[in-house]
Amino acid sequence: MGDVAMTVPVLKAMVREHPNVKITVVSRGFFQPIFANIPNVSFYTADVKGKHKGVLGLFKLYKELKKQNINIVADLHNVLRSKILRFFFSLGGYKMASIDKGRAEKKALTQGKIFQQLKTTHERYADVFRTVGFNVPLTKEDVLEPLKPTENSQSILNKTTKKTIGIAPFAAFAGKTYPATQMETVIAKLAETNNYHIILFGGRADAAQLFTWEEAHDSVTNVAGKLSFQEELELISNLDVMLSMDSGNAHLAAMFGKKVITIWGVTHPYAGFYPFGQPKENALLADKEKYPRLPTSIYGNKYPAGYENVMETITPEAVVDKIEKVLRNG
Repeated sequence: MGDVAMTVPVLKAMVREHPNVKITVVSRGFFQPIFANIPNVSFYTADVKGKHKGVLGLFKLYKELKKQNINIVADLHNVLRSKILRFFFSLGGYKMASIDKGRAEKKALTQGKIFQQLKTTHERYADVFRTVGFNVPLTKEDVLEPLKPTENSQSILNKTTKKTIGIAPFAAFAGKTYPATQMETVIAKLAETNNYHIILFGGRADAAQLFTWEEAHDSVTNVAGKLSFQEELELISNLDVMLSMDSGNAHLAAMFGKKVITIWGVTHPYAGFYPFGQPKENALLADKEKYPRLPTSIYGNKYPAGYENVMETITPEAVVDKIEKVLRNG
């Protein structure tokens, strides 16, 4: 999901610089709400588990897309499915470009051969459009406006007039998930100030843990498994700040220009997946002096023995202090 959300600033920049260009985003239907409010951008659902499954299904998708009067193909994913689709377009003589994911540089970063900022994923996406002739200067203004809440999301926002903090405490891999005991301490410390409304985000699998925290602390609302994706976006777009792991929710908040604080374990912002437009001081990093081999992974799924608990070096007090400082500074 994060990869999809990171395309938003680039598409915003594209339509700002090239208002006569029409863009068709092809992705899974679940992601359609992300693109609903970008001018000149339409969405085409790739039903990769249904009618567009497999090579024959992708050929069917290709034939459908040809009818959309497409002139240029920009592959921002560069995985097997998109490569096959690109192959079909190449037979039709279409102008094309695909993302350079920088695998060699990222491998060098996780193997300790370099420790420096790599090109961001946003710039890599923009490079795809530049390759086919479009100037795409990214600015911090290339974000979405807050969404108007509908009934379910508004009922949550209406619970209080306090500052609203979103917390997305989970990630796809343990290597970039803040320990649950420390996260509960963060929630408890924020809740006991009585200054904030805390909204907990997560998937259905996370709902039981989040429900426990909701029950244990005042001014805490768990929305995991209770809202549609559209309604979650409405909430996220109206937060005062989002606390997230190196995960999709950070990028969903950033695409609305929200303040985002991220907690990093065995991954690192240098790999290029830092949320759009966020100051670098909003990243809370595991202690590299204690764990000199950091980062050990791009996606958080690989780490050597002894690196299981790197995130414990980020104290709950440091997290709370960062949140309150960001909120004070407006």
